[in-house]
Amino acid sequence: MLEGQRITVLGGGLSGRAAASLAKRLGAQVTLSDLSPDCPPLEGVHNHMGEHPESILEADLLVVSPGIPARVPAVVRARELGTKITSELGFASGLLPPDCPVIAITGTNGKSTVTSFVSQLFAAAGWKTFAGGNLGTPLSDAVGETWDVIVVEVSSYQMELPGRFSPSVATVLNLSPDHLARHGTMEVYAEHKMRVLECLREGGVGVLPGSDPYLDAYAEDLRCRVRRFDSSEGFELRGDKAVVDGEEVSLAGLAVPGWMNRWNAAAACLLAQLSGLPSTSLQPSALRALPHRMQTLSVNSPYVWINDSKATNVEATLAGVSGLDGQVVLLLGGAGKDGADYPALRTLFDGPVIHVVAFGASAPEISAALNGLPLTRAAGLLEAIDKAEELASPGSLVVLSPACASFDEFEDFSHRGRVFQSLVESRTNGDLVRRNA
Repeated sequence: MLEGQRITVLGGGLSGRAAASLAKRLGAQVTLSDLSPDCPPLEGVHNHMGEHPESILEADLLVVSPGIPARVPAVVRARELGTKITSELGFASGLLPPDCPVIAITGTNGKSTVTSFVSQLFAAAGWKTFAGGNLGTPLSDAVGETWDVIVVEVSSYQMELPGRFSPSVATVLNLSPDHLARHGTMEVYAEHKMRVLECLREGGVGVLPGSDPYLDAYAEDLRCRVRRFDSSEGFELRGDKAVVDGEEVSLAGLAVPGWMNRWNAAAACLLAQLSGLPSTSLQPSALRALPHRMQTLSVNSPYVWINDSKATNVEATLAGVSGLDGQVVLLLGGAGKDGADYPALRTLFDGPVIHVVAFGASAPEISAALNGLPLTRAAGLLEAIDKAEELASPGSLVVLSPACASFDEFEDFSHRGRVFQSLVESRTNGDLVRRNA
C-alpha cells in the first residue's frame, strides 16, 4: 500500500515506533529519528538517534509524534521544503476502512475514563472494539484488522497536525487550564481541542459541554451537527437514571463510585448511541474503572480506599470527589502546577470531605489555601497514608485524589497510584513493610 514511499517518523516513543513499524510493514522506506541518543533503534528501518539531520526531511511524508511540537526546527524546515506532514493519528487514520465508525474523545479531564466506558459498552454488546490513541495503544496498531467500531482518546498535542483523521462522532468533554506551557494561552488550547470536531467526516456529529466560553467561541464556525451535554439533546442525569437521547437508561448497577462517574457513564451511553449502538444494548452495569481513576481497591479494610492518582489538577479532584457518598479523608499533594486554584478545594468540605492530609512538595501551598479547615500535614505519600488511617473511622472513604502532578516523589501518576495500592495492600494483608517502589 505504501510500496516505495519514503516516510520519516519523528519521535521514537510508543506512537512513533508504531507508525514506523506500520509504514515498514506496508512497504515504505522508513526512517526513524529521535533527539535522544539513548532512544533504542527500531529493527528494519533507518535510525537517526541524537539529532534530526536535514537529510531525513527528504521524504514523501513526515509523521510527527504527539510529544513533538509543530514549531520545532525539523518540522518547520520540512514545511519549508514542501514535505507532507501529519501526526501518527492522521497517518493511521488514512489507512483505516472509511466506513468504520470512529469515536474521538478529548477534553481536559475524564477523557480516558469516557473512552474506556464507550469501548466497554460496545464490547459488552458483542462489537469487536478497538480502544486506543492517547489512552495507550497507538491508532497505528488498529490498521490491518477489521473492527466494528474504533474508540480513540485524542489529546490537544495530536490535534496540532490532525492530517486525515476523520471521526464519525467527536466530543470535547470539558476545558480547564492545562498544557499551557506548550499551547501558550487558553484560546490556543481550545482551538486545538476543537479541531477534533472540525475533522468530522460528512454527516458526523459533535458533542460539546452545555456552555464554555473558550469552546463556544469556535463552535459558531462549525459545519457539523452539534449536541450539548446536560440537555435534552444530549443527556440529563436524574439520580441513578439518565435520559440519554430521549430514552431512559438505568445507572443503578454502576460499579464505579461518585456522581462524576455517573456523568461519565451517561456521556459514554450517548456517544455509543450516536455511533450505532441501540439503547436496548447499553449495559452500564458492565463498566469498570480504569486504574488510578476513582478505582476502588479490593482490600479487606474497615475503610474504603480509592485510588484517583490520575487527578493531577484541581478540576479533576473537584469532579471526582464532590459526588462521593460518605465521609472522605482526602489525600492532596505532590508537585503542584502553576496557577493551581487550591482555594477552590474548600468547597469539598461542604460535601463529603471531613479532613485533608496534605503531602509532598505542594503541601505548604495547599495548607495555606485551606487554612482554618481540618488539615494534617505529611512529608510524603507513605506518611499521608499513616495519617489518614489515624483520622478515618470505620466506613470512611480514604481517597488519593492529589490535585497535583507526581514528579516530586514518583515517575508519573501511574507510578504514584501503584505505590499507593501497594502500601494499602501491605496494611490490609498484615505486611507492614514500608517501601516506595
